[in-house]
Amino acid sequence: MLPHGQGKGGPCPCGSICSACLGGRALRRQEKHQPGMAGSRATPKDRVLTLESMNPHVRMVEYAVRGPIVARANQLKKELAQGVKKSFTEVIAANIGDAQAMGQKPITFLRQVSALCMHPDLLKSPDFPEDAKQKAGRLLAACGGQSIGAYSASPGIELIRHDVAAFIQCRDGGIPSDPENIYLSTGASNAVVTILKLLVSGEGSSRTGVMIPIPQYPLYSATLAELNAQQINYYLDEDNCWALNIEELQRALGQARGRCQPRVLCVINPGNPTGQVQSRKCIEEVIHFAWKERLFLMADEVYQDNVYAEGSEFHSFKKVLFEMGPKYSETVELASFHSISKGFMGECGFRGGYMEVINMDPLVQQQLTKLVSVRLCPPVTGQILLDAMVNRPQPGDPSYPQFSQEKAAVLSSLARKARLTEEIFNRAPGIHCNPVQGAMYAFPRIEMPARAVQEAQAQGQTPDMFFCLRLLEETG
Repeated sequence: MLPHGQGKGGPCPCGSICSACLGGRALRRQEKHQPGMAGSRATPKDRVLTLESMNPHVRMVEYAVRGPIVARANQLKKELAQGVKKSFTEVIAANIGDAQAMGQKPITFLRQVSALCMHPDLLKSPDFPEDAKQKAGRLLAACGGQSIGAYSASPGIELIRHDVAAFIQCRDGGIPSDPENIYLSTGASNAVVTILKLLVSGEGSSRTGVMIPIPQYPLYSATLAELNAQQINYYLDEDNCWALNIEELQRALGQARGRCQPRVLCVINPGNPTGQVQSRKCIEEVIHFAWKERLFLMADEVYQDNVYAEGSEFHSFKKVLFEMGPKYSETVELASFHSISKGFMGECGFRGGYMEVINMDPLVQQQLTKLVSVRLCPPVTGQILLDAMVNRPQPGDPSYPQFSQEKAAVLSSLARKARLTEEIFNRAPGIHCNPVQGAMYAFPRIEMPARAVQEAQAQGQTPDMFFCLRLLEETG
């Protein structure tokens, strides 16, 4: 994955190549060629909704994961399908962690439970193992009308929230988890956005400041732009395998004070897109920093199963927080996130996830429940898959041998690919890549020749955008 620069002097009104401006251009082109389109005779001046009158914060949103490069890639796919000759025969999608789109096979047990809940008549079939049937029957009994077609409670099906709490408690060595603090969500992304909505307030120098890691997953910058929050960048230490440095946190916080009210610290561990796994010592230091500076902690832990490097280990923020003692465990406010989209599951399309909130003001938590209620409920199919992930087969269960073999095979394959990616990058002249300790991404440093940088500037592009587009056009 390569960073998406914030170029100045680009062809778009916002000073960069952004999806909002590209969308506006596409709309105008479409109207020219489709005279029968509804409202096509109206001039921009006549329309209620224009680029000028629309929500300005939406115009500021950029999401490189599905931005201009991906739009061009999709266009190239169509051209290849139409027989247009290129120097390549296929477009390889490496812009997003979508394992099954790249050929990863689903975990059988997860799909069996899903199929049984989707079509309960299959509970009579001898083709499904008894433990999958038992789990599916238990889940159906917890659904309204014993059907996954019914709405669930807004925070999620109560039974599944209890199962998630049991999973967290087991993961964290017995530290209690309260189901009332568990909120199921439409993927972890939706939960992240929901928490940020609660946290963002104020205008001008009182506007909420949110500290995010750079390089970062664009969900955070896009959401902060939409919510009109102040983004506070702290830079990960590339020379130290993308470690999180407390001195850098202090620098970023100090510089932000005066222009905003810093209230939130986001940490992604294992890292997206940098692939690092933070040490326990680092997490302890981050928790102490949040306690000292009175910051709300957001721990994005969706890659907790994806740890590959020898000597690396995932430590949940909640576990470390409670092991640091009451001084921290009773005061530091924390929201942690997990998902079925990553790990060994790769079930991105089902959109299942959860968050756990710790030390949240009870009155604020009532507002959180109200906020999720506006969306009625997360997809029940995603909730079902989430339960199959957290309430997985155990030794002695009929499904356990196949489940454990498939899980190990997926994680082993991802570890092998992580090593291979690092090795191939480091063989190439002008490219350096740190060890990929976890997650699903490598973030190489690419030294670009001066002439390439000059050409990028001449085309109104940032060097990284120029490189990515040329790479796409020449190799797919």
